[in-house]
Amino acid sequence: MEEKSGISIIFPNGSYDRCRTLSDITIHDLALDVICRSLSDKEKEQSLILGIMSKVTSDPEVVQFRLDVFEDIYKNPAFREKMLEVLDKIEFLKDFGSFRRDNEEASGTWDLVHRLEEIRDYIGYVESLQQCLSDSSLKSRGLKELKKKIDGIYNDSSFTELKKDIESLKGSTSNLKSVTLGVNLNERFEAKEIGLISVNAKSFSKSTILENFGNRIVGRDKINKDETWDGSMKFQPFSTGEGTTTGSLEGMARARMMVENPILMMAMVPDGDMGKDVTSHMDRITDHMLAKTMKAVKEVLNKYVGLSIMNITALIPEFLYYVRWAQFIKKQQDRGRVFCKASILADKGKSHTRMNAKGFYNLRLACATESPAEIVDNDLVFDDDKNTYILTGANRGGKTTVTQAVGLLYVLAQGGIFVPAKEFEFTPADCIFTHYPADEDKTLDFGRLGEECNRFRELFSQCTKDSLLLLNETFSTTSFEEGFFIAKDAVRAILKKGTRCIFNTHMHKLASDIDSLNQESTKEGATVKAASLVALSDGGQRSFKVCVMPPQGMSYASDIARKYGVTYEMLVNS
Repeated sequence: MEEKSGISIIFPNGSYDRCRTLSDITIHDLALDVICRSLSDKEKEQSLILGIMSKVTSDPEVVQFRLDVFEDIYKNPAFREKMLEVLDKIEFLKDFGSFRRDNEEASGTWDLVHRLEEIRDYIGYVESLQQCLSDSSLKSRGLKELKKKIDGIYNDSSFTELKKDIESLKGSTSNLKSVTLGVNLNERFEAKEIGLISVNAKSFSKSTILENFGNRIVGRDKINKDETWDGSMKFQPFSTGEGTTTGSLEGMARARMMVENPILMMAMVPDGDMGKDVTSHMDRITDHMLAKTMKAVKEVLNKYVGLSIMNITALIPEFLYYVRWAQFIKKQQDRGRVFCKASILADKGKSHTRMNAKGFYNLRLACATESPAEIVDNDLVFDDDKNTYILTGANRGGKTTVTQAVGLLYVLAQGGIFVPAKEFEFTPADCIFTHYPADEDKTLDFGRLGEECNRFRELFSQCTKDSLLLLNETFSTTSFEEGFFIAKDAVRAILKKGTRCIFNTHMHKLASDIDSLNQESTKEGATVKAASLVALSDGGQRSFKVCVMPPQGMSYASDIARKYGVTYEMLVNS
């Protein structure tokens, strides 16, 4: 598993390496990919959020850490927006600034001077992070620890000293307005040497090259007798873009001046004479003139080359994860949806409750439904007497919706996010496994039943007593007798292992035989039991409510028959 180090508000204390990863099948069965698309319209952000949610931790300390961080971020919208703004600026520096360069010694004067501004900006951003995290309303351990780490970066890097150094260096370089170069000519009037004469605090005035050079050589009395410049020569700037020989810096660097009959011309210098561009040459000559100043600049930058910009930018995807969920849940609550912060149940030994959910509903369904009144909530408990549910009911009565909703409760809560429920207490699951009907193209090698059996065996081998297993119409692709025989053995094995499970099935007989299943499993060492859970129906009308009760069996069929007019009496009397 990949390394995860430095600052984190999702994976504290190296917990990344203790996570289990949800399978692509489970992600699809729980519609996590669909839900993530409701959080952001940016594919990169959707992938980021899904990647975090797919890493499941069962460590109660880590789960509580996340729950508290999210609560702080959710309850403080101004804080989260300001933090996101500052982190975005720091990321921009990382991606587009000179922080990206690895070799500081190779940096020229102008790069180093430019980087002073970047580091000064970075210091300001770190100070802004400190101010944000000093908000007295923040209660979570995660954000308090983050504040300490940001303080540590600021203090360990001696930002106060660095800030003074930068201001001093900026003052030393801010007056650089121009440099005077001396060009020595050979007997053919070709430029053979160039050197630095002075660094000036004033810019040159403008005129043309021909005017300057012509005026100076036509009148012999105007040619200087030595290399001393009296300040009377005017300046001709050269464009930094592409163009003619006389219109670009590169052209200037490669030019030679010639006099012919006595017309002045500019010609290209053959490759090798003066092939390096002026910017590079200016770095060398200015470094020579400003040796002490530039040495100080390099010492400062090398001293702080280890600034923790990379560690801070690692916070951006994690913070974005919390912010996008906070924004999404706020919108849902404004529409009348109910959410709550999950509570972690303490392990009380042999006999304990492993989940107590009140008023929960399916978040995937809520995303696709406009009116809150259309969403039906339910209550459900996992404990020693109800650790595996055999869920039966009419077709399209909400069995799959409830099964999926329970899986989403665990994924959200263990990711630190508020859950769609009035109350939710739980013991974290070490992983979540789903077994839904396979697509036809995945059953060619084994047949549908063979594929189901093979996949169930693989899932079961990965389950522990701390896992959550969600079965949807498993073993339903064969005759009732064959499916019932396999399903019964599967339930017995699940009870013996102690895995929390919802088995959504059309096999009412399986739910009817729960007492005998429990007796057999107890003799084989099981410490937990199964219970019958029914998706209710009244006169053929689906309520989408579930209740712990004996299976209804044939009553559903008679309800459907009456609804669609296919009872014996209704058929013969029609």
